[in-house]
Amino acid sequence: MIVLKNSRELAKMREAGRVSARALRLAGEAVQPGVTTAEIDAVVRRYIEGQGAKPSFLGYGGFPASACISVNNVVIHGIPSKKIVLKEGDIVSVDVGACLDGFHGDNAYTFACGKVSAQAQALMDATRKSLYAAIEAAKAGARIGDIGSTVQRYVEARNYSVVRDFVGHGVGAKLHEDPSVPNFGTPGRGVRLLPGMTIAIEPMINQGTHRVKILDDEWTTVTADGKLSAHYEHTIAITPSGPQILTLAD
Repeated sequence: MIVLKNSRELAKMREAGRVSARALRLAGEAVQPGVTTAEIDAVVRRYIEGQGAKPSFLGYGGFPASACISVNNVVIHGIPSKKIVLKEGDIVSVDVGACLDGFHGDNAYTFACGKVSAQAQALMDATRKSLYAAIEAAKAGARIGDIGSTVQRYVEARNYSVVRDFVGHGVGAKLHEDPSVPNFGTPGRGVRLLPGMTIAIEPMINQGTHRVKILDDEWTTVTADGKLSAHYEHTIAITPSGPQILTLAD
């Protein structure tokens, strides 16, 4: 069931989104050679809890940390660890959610650790730009397929592939709500976008094959061919005047 939010609920989501976005920004500032992913997770948790919010991911389905931190060929759901030490040239995808006053904000960004290769930067740029193109397509009256097809066309034109096994989703009082928001699809197909809908658009784009595999920890998801992956995400609201990004730090 898709839950449409009223203006009061959207205001709460905007506040939760601001906390989540600021936590993500702090995580990005902590991405440096020699830093562990556990240290970055601690930065995220400390900030979110300091704002009177709760990390959305902590304990969610048994997830043991406050942020998903995924390095290089890890697509999503990387578990922070003291054993994972960042090095120059890594690309680091950080996914952060915050729950405040009963509503969630969910966002992600892939950060460069020091100087990265031209190939890594190109993947990051294409993934980020596909997100903003998809947000522009998320107008009231459009359909879910318009969002996914926008991402797919943009990245496949640049010889990247779209992860099929994981998709975006509705966000609200629950971290994951209806509808599902794939990063692939057919224009004009799928659920119609209505004012009051709040969704997370999150392209997960691979340098090589779209195929992924989940490691033995049952969380960490990696590219099947070991090549790089990038991940960007915003929570947005569908409004009569166009899409509005709810996960803004300022």
